[in-house]
Formats: sequence, structure tokens, C-alpha cells
Amino acid sequence: MPTPFRHTEPLPPKAATGRVAEVYAQAARDFGIPEPAPFVVLSSAPALVAPAWALMRESLLAGPGDRTGKEVAAFGVSQANKCRFCVDAHTMLLHATGDHALAERLARGREPADERHARVLDWARRTRVPGAAREPYPFPPEEAPGYLGTVLAFHFINRVVSSLVTENLLPADAQRLRPVRSLAGRSLSRTVRRTPVPGASLPLLDDPGRGPAWAAGTPVGPAYAALSATAPMGA
Repeated sequence: MPTPFRHTEPLPPKAATGRVAEVYAQAARDFGIPEPAPFVVLSSAPALVAPAWALMRESLLAGPGDRTGKEVAAFGVSQANKCRFCVDAHTMLLHATGDHALAERLARGREPADERHARVLDWARRTRVPGAAREPYPFPPEEAPGYLGTVLAFHFINRVVSSLVTENLLPADAQRLRPVRSLAGRSLSRTVRRTPVPGASLPLLDDPGRGPAWAAGTPVGPAYAALSATAPMGA
């Protein structure tokens, strides 16, 4: 039977224990997707999957800044990195936020109608080039941990997905059809519109430290510090 994975065969999620099982439990509760492929594919390396999940959770899901804006940022990063799986996922998640018009504009290759979203999208795309997305940022300073954490999380996740996960978000590439991606997004709307409690992923990390100054003491900092320390070691 075909799987969504390339070059690897992760253990079935039902076999997960310890930190990996808790990542799946948090993903089901806070992300609305019980077994997200980008984390399943890393499940053989608990020390890596935990901080990868933590950075995404604490920035995109629980961090400062509105979810729609951060989804636009994640879309922009994924588009710049040519990660089709992630581009389609964030299009679907934008539907889940309730901004269906924005989701479809992006799906059709158009720029956001809202000026702020357009600036966020442009900024996120430019983060692919070191030094090209400097201040002033297109969001208030107090939202920097959420936005910066989101783009950094997806620069990592995009590369994992592009290497180890197929491009098809849904079977038969069904997400390419507008009714399907809209309906799939709506099925996640209750979870997406609920902000999780910040910091719940931090107990999964091994003594991560406080993190960089831009994280401003939020849980994004330890999550970023943990992933920064672990990612260079590989799986």
C-alpha cells in the first residue's frame, strides 16, 4: 500500500510511546490533525521531533499574533521553499481560519487583497535569503515571537517534508480541488480558531535554555533553542 513517505518507513503512530506519543496527542488536540506527516516522518528521532513540534506549536498555534497572519507567513515560507505539500496545507488551514477568500486568492497565485497580509507574505518569502527580511517587520513588535518562530519552524519543516514526504497532502491530490480544500479546512475550523495554552510542549524538551532575545521570554524561545541545538545532529 502506498504511503506518504519517501526514503523511510516510520513506525505506525499507534506504536508510539513516550515523547512521540505525546507529540501526537498534542497535535490531535491543538492542531486538529492527529498524525501529521511532517512529524510522523521524524518519529524515529524523539529528540528531534519534540522540538520541531514545540517550535511550530508555540509560535504558529499558541504564540502571539493572529492565526490568519501567521498562516500567511507559513504559506509564504513554504512557497519560497517550493514545498508544495506545505503550501497546500496552509491553503487548507487558511480556509480553517474562516478567510476563504484569502485562501483562494493564494491558491490561484494572486496576492492578498489586505495590505497587511500582502506585506506579511512578501516578508515571509524574503526570509529564504539571509539578511533580506530585516526590520521593520510587517507586524507589531509584541507579535515578533509568533511570526519569527513560525517562519523559522517552517524553514525546517519544509526541508524535512521536501526530502521525506510526497507532495500529495490528500489521496489522489484531492486538495487541488477547491471544494475539497475548503471542506477539509472547515473540518479543522473549531481547533484552528481556538488558541492553545502556551508552553504545553516545553516539558517534552531536554533542558533547552531560554532562547534568543527576539523570543522575548515566551515559550517560543526554549522551543527554538531546543531545535537549534538538535537539528544539526540529524536523526
